[in-house]
Amino acid sequence: MKTTRSAAILIAILLSAGATTAQTLAPDAAKQIDKVFEKWDKPDSPGCSLGVYKDGKIVYKRGYGMANLNDDIPNTPATVFHVASMSKQFTAASIVLLAQQGKLSLDDDVRKYIPELPDFGQRITIRHLIHHTSGLRDQWNLLDLAGWRYSLDLITNDDVMSVMTRQKDLNFKPGDRHVYCNTGYTLMGLIVKRVSGMSLREFTTQNIFEPLGMTHTHFRDDHAEIIKHDALGYEQEDKDKPFRMSLTNFDTVGATSLHTTVEDLQLWDENFYHPRVGGQAFIQQMLERGKLNSGEQLDYAFGLTIGKYKGLPTVEHGGADAGYRSGLTRFPEQHFSAAVLCNSAETNPNSLIYQVADVVLAKDLKAPEAAPAKDTAKSSSASLTAEQMTSLAGTYWNRESDGFERVIVKDGSLRIDLGGDSRTLKLFSEGHFHVGDVPWGDLVDIHFVPATGDKPRYFEQSFGGGKPDNFEAAAPYAPAAADLSEFTGSYVSEEIDPVYRIIVQDGNLALARLKYKDDTLHPAVRDVFTGDIGTVRFTRDANQHISGFILNAGRIQNFRFSKKSN
Repeated sequence: MKTTRSAAILIAILLSAGATTAQTLAPDAAKQIDKVFEKWDKPDSPGCSLGVYKDGKIVYKRGYGMANLNDDIPNTPATVFHVASMSKQFTAASIVLLAQQGKLSLDDDVRKYIPELPDFGQRITIRHLIHHTSGLRDQWNLLDLAGWRYSLDLITNDDVMSVMTRQKDLNFKPGDRHVYCNTGYTLMGLIVKRVSGMSLREFTTQNIFEPLGMTHTHFRDDHAEIIKHDALGYEQEDKDKPFRMSLTNFDTVGATSLHTTVEDLQLWDENFYHPRVGGQAFIQQMLERGKLNSGEQLDYAFGLTIGKYKGLPTVEHGGADAGYRSGLTRFPEQHFSAAVLCNSAETNPNSLIYQVADVVLAKDLKAPEAAPAKDTAKSSSASLTAEQMTSLAGTYWNRESDGFERVIVKDGSLRIDLGGDSRTLKLFSEGHFHVGDVPWGDLVDIHFVPATGDKPRYFEQSFGGGKPDNFEAAAPYAPAAADLSEFTGSYVSEEIDPVYRIIVQDGNLALARLKYKDDTLHPAVRDVFTGDIGTVRFTRDANQHISGFILNAGRIQNFRFSKKSN
């Protein structure tokens, strides 16, 4: 008998209600929490599942929105979600358990277990992989360059290894920097398999999930597998457009691919207070923060980020893949945690979790530090003179990432160009600007610093009070249309198969490549252009002819292409 939509919704509500009858959360608090998720609590929208944990118990759990819009199936606390990078803590945990068993050391050279990984002339340890300090290029970016379309084309562990084994360079010397790298966790999943003789799915199920009673949790290593009560992922291009399915297409595990529920995650969360898996030494190891070669301590531990929220210590990690978003945040001093698992790309689980914490931990949280007083007369950069705005406009370069940002004057205001979409800069104190027209804009501080001596003008860009990135003023570059032809041609790399073509299109350079729309390249400085793909830095031979280009794009650095002869 076919289940009607109303019957399906009723069944889900009854299941959810039955699961929350043991809650100890005050009714008023539950109402406030439901208000946080009001936007997603609709029968024609995807949404989230919430688990609130206090003192070793689930004190509130509920589903919001729909797990499956095709068949009108609502989200419940028992709905299974793909949790993307939240998976990493379980991969790290597997490595720690193997180290406890004496089967490996965190300071072992990765090539001891994965000899097919190229020898970059630098020793990369398992510890480097854990803390994202290995210098390895990120697998998703590499596969993108090689022609795979993220979450559209099937991606397997073999595919990841097929591009990794061809790499010639690292992004940086191991231990020098912290740059988030999914590759390291895929490699750790492979190490678990080679050391234990079990797949990561089998090892985690036998050593973590079954001992903790997490009966609805596993690493999915077969994209065609049927998972009962699994949420479908969705995305929405615009609020006036319909939702579209956005699903993962992975057979790769370690960096991602864990499927779980908010109910199961409480059992894992409680293990950090009363460890049934690994013991106290395991917990201490999982919370050990990484260090750079310089001695700088990182916020990143073993698949977990150590931080603070309104004065209270936190331990957390989120995830984002296709139409899935996830977050689990622990407030260890309060023995309080919240997990939010969502099947809409438009959700922000961390923000939702913090709003839940605002309700439950209202008496413990400290008021945030007062922001610098804003001069209401200077709420927009329009209060600057035309001469002042012009003096700040220009192209700015980040030396570390080889990234460029442009500050322009448009419609009488100072604006920053973010990927072709310019946003107003709002002056809030002398030399300091927020970014307008975006929800997170007030968290950004762009501080312009004038030139001194032989040091050029630059700006410091920080987010949420974090460590600033420096962008220094660069010499402008505006090649004539006739000058663009010398850059055109076909380019190849030893590290991937596709041919990249540089063409002139509508008076601009553009990059054409397999499976992607042509990418317009904008001039930055001499011989350097920027596009959606990143920074394209052309190289010249001894005769000053264009010989190739180097691509720098965040988690991919020093990726070399050579120009093919005609």
